[in-house]
Amino acid sequence: MFTLKNLGLAFVFLWFMGGGIAHFTNTEFFAAIMPPYIGYHTEIVYISGVFEILGAIGILIPALRQWAGNGLLLLVVCVSPANIHMWLNPGLFPDVSPVFLSGRLVVQVLLLMLIWWCTRMPERSSAAPAV
Repeated sequence: MFTLKNLGLAFVFLWFMGGGIAHFTNTEFFAAIMPPYIGYHTEIVYISGVFEILGAIGILIPALRQWAGNGLLLLVVCVSPANIHMWLNPGLFPDVSPVFLSGRLVVQVLLLMLIWWCTRMPERSSAAPAV
C-alpha cells in the first residue's frame, strides 16, 4: 500500500544507495571535501560508503528499519564536518556555488528529519483498554 512514509523510505533508500555507490566510483571527490584535521580520508570514504549502502538496505527490512534509520542518522551527523568545511571554505571549491554549499546544510537538516520520520515504527499500545 502506498503511503507518504513509503515515499520517504524510497527517497532515503535512493539517496543513500546512490551516495554509497558514489563513494566507490568518485572516491577522490569525497576525500577532497573532508576537513584536513581528519585523517585517513580514503579509508573513511570507503567505510562511510559501506555504511550508506547497508543503511539503505536496512531500511527496506521492517525488522531492521528503526535500527538502520538510527545508523543513517548517526552517519549524517558524522559527515557534517565535511559539509561545514565546504561551507566555511568556498574558495577551496570554486566549481561549487556558495548558494549550493549553504543549501546542502539545509538539505542535511531536512534529511535528518525525513530519516527520523519514515524509519520510526508505530507505537504499540501496551495499556489495557478502558472499560
